[in-house]
Amino acid sequence: MTTEQTDAQIANALKAVAARENVTDIFFVACGGSYAQMLPNQYIVEREAKAIIGNALNAAEFKARAPKRLGKNSIVIALSHSGTTPETVEAVKIARAAGALTISLTHDLGSPLDQASEFTVSYFFSPMTMSPTHAAAVLARLTFGILKLREGNAKAEDLDKGLAMLPTAVDELIAERQREILQFAEAHKREAIIYTMASGPNFGPAYSFAICLLQEMQWVHSAAIHAGEYFHGPFEITDFDVPFIQLIGVGPSRPIDERALTFVKKFSQRVTVLDANDLGINSLPASVSEYLAPLVFMPILRVYADKLSDAKGHPLTVRRFMWKMEY
Repeated sequence: MTTEQTDAQIANALKAVAARENVTDIFFVACGGSYAQMLPNQYIVEREAKAIIGNALNAAEFKARAPKRLGKNSIVIALSHSGTTPETVEAVKIARAAGALTISLTHDLGSPLDQASEFTVSYFFSPMTMSPTHAAAVLARLTFGILKLREGNAKAEDLDKGLAMLPTAVDELIAERQREILQFAEAHKREAIIYTMASGPNFGPAYSFAICLLQEMQWVHSAAIHAGEYFHGPFEITDFDVPFIQLIGVGPSRPIDERALTFVKKFSQRVTVLDANDLGINSLPASVSEYLAPLVFMPILRVYADKLSDAKGHPLTVRRFMWKMEY
């Protein structure tokens, strides 16, 4: 794919959105790491939409839940990197049969997901970088594009400006942090468990880091803890030698993150903090900085996982079960 192709695919999908008589709901549907990328977009809709309802659902749950609101006034946005995730393909077929407008993202044009969808957007894949044509950025462009067309939201231009700044900004951040990332990897290479914590739009990257990069790819026990939920059970596992990675955002959820961080640092000596303020987020357009923060956290966390895998001698590509048997 090329940038021009992705841009054209987004434009075609948004043209179809504009042609709809009414739009009341956006369902963001996927599994695993793809589902995690949907969570910041549900957050965008909840923060920005005047009337449209946004809901991110695991694709199997989407089928089981059978939302009553699903129909001709719905947009279903799906994501599967390979385009072969059975639950996601089936969810799109269900949505299309119900009259919903279906827009899918996949890296493999011609895949079952592409064939099941009315509109497909392909994207660039390089997990330790970020650009306007990465999947997470394309999702944000679609979400703000829909809100602009259907409700007159004026932030799409600022989003595009911010996305254009990300490639250089992310590359520079990763280069600047190489030493501390390597120190993290060496210090955590024998850890059996590492918790991640975040809130707001950054819970998506924290969730993906926990279930994909740690559990799936490194066989490290983990859980993504919502910083607002930390005091309602999870803080009881905090101890001096329990490792945490905490993401601190820049939006209205920041006080939630800071409250959790204040407590966890009192009792754990193994807290790694990634603060959006220290990652240059405030240099991005202020109106959309909270929505761009996850797109900065994603590639940086991938580098943390990559260096951890080197220190452990466990490549990120190694699996026990995934793609090796029926499940």
